[in-house]
Amino acid sequence: MAKPDNRADNVEHLQKNINHTIENIEETEAYLDEHAEEISPEEQQQIESKNDRRRESLAAFRSEIKDEANEQNEE
Repeated sequence: MAKPDNRADNVEHLQKNINHTIENIEETEAYLDEHAEEISPEEQQQIESKNDRRRESLAAFRSEIKDEANEQNEE
């Protein structure tokens, strides 16, 4: 049997995802700053591309939070 759709804590979960993603971005940037000379240009580009995708995810998470807030205001 499927679980009922309980969205009461969606904003909390989204905020945790945002915080975790920001931490990952910051850790990766620190790693690049510290080890840039030891990393191949290709690997550095891959790491930077991953952070770009993380930033896109942040925008999506924030949009979802706004959607959740709007839905809660409509109830």
